Amino acid sequence: MTRSDTVEVVHNPSRHRFEATVDGELCRLEYRLEGGVMVIHHTEVPAALGGRGLGGLLVAAALDFARANALKVSPTCSYAREWMNRHPQSLDLLATP
Repeated sequence: MTRSDTVEVVHNPSRHRFEATVDGELCRLEYRLEGGVMVIHHTEVPAALGGRGLGGLLVAAALDFARANALKVSPTCSYAREWMNRHPQSLDLLATP
């Protein structure tokens, strides 16, 4: 679980996603595990909640989980891939192609 001021990101392992409910709207990052690799394949924040950094909170929570569990990350989701590129401290988690 990750918190940022008033937003709580929760890991929902049974659905393979990280979630945050903001103003009654569900934000989510979906992944699958392939061996020791977390493949982040979808990040979704409702348009009405855009620009608040919620997608970044979801990606950060997923990467924290990956690091804590010795997983590498393959961001096939363009948002997650761009977020990682903007945060070079996360690049050590990248799975080799």
